Amino acid sequence: MASRALKQGRRANYQDVLDAPPNMVAEVLDGTLHTRPRPASRHAWASSGLGARISPPFNYGDGGPGGWWIVFEPELHLGEDILVPDLAGWRRERMPEYPDAAWFGIAPDWVCEVLSPGTRKIDLFAKRPIYAREGVAHLWFVDPLARSLEAFELRSGQWVLIASLKDDDAVTVPPFTAITFNLGDLWPDDPER
Repeated sequence: MASRALKQGRRANYQDVLDAPPNMVAEVLDGTLHTRPRPASRHAWASSGLGARISPPFNYGDGGPGGWWIVFEPELHLGEDILVPDLAGWRRERMPEYPDAAWFGIAPDWVCEVLSPGTRKIDLFAKRPIYAREGVAHLWFVDPLARSLEAFELRSGQWVLIASLKDDDAVTVPPFTAITFNLGDLWPDDPER
């Protein structure tokens, strides 16, 4: 991931995101522009697999309770920060109407970041405090190389680890406890799949 300080200490803004090369994902974190290429294949598989497991029961109510908007790579405008998580979800009771806009100004209820060598530090150390500041209730980190999922819940402004899963463990983790799926479904080379 490339980070770029702008001339004369100028803080990056939305125009810098718009001016980024079209093949890059651009984010502004604490006034610094960060760009990265589109996700690699393992990252994309894990993100797609997770979305395939939670979207039907929570977006549409197919085999689950519904009541959510689950979105792949939404652009979030949270204060001066512009973030693009791999997946995010909003409870429809908090965001009853799906916005007709290029970005979301309401913090999600759940965020999932899929870790990769190029994004790990940013996801763990730059984005996590922003999500806490904005009151995101649940934060998941999926690591395709370690074949793991760590889930955190925000309590009194602090992240508390509520689940640490690996390999092909069964996943029944807040806020999506109405379903169970196999974590191994997120790894393209899982022998159980």
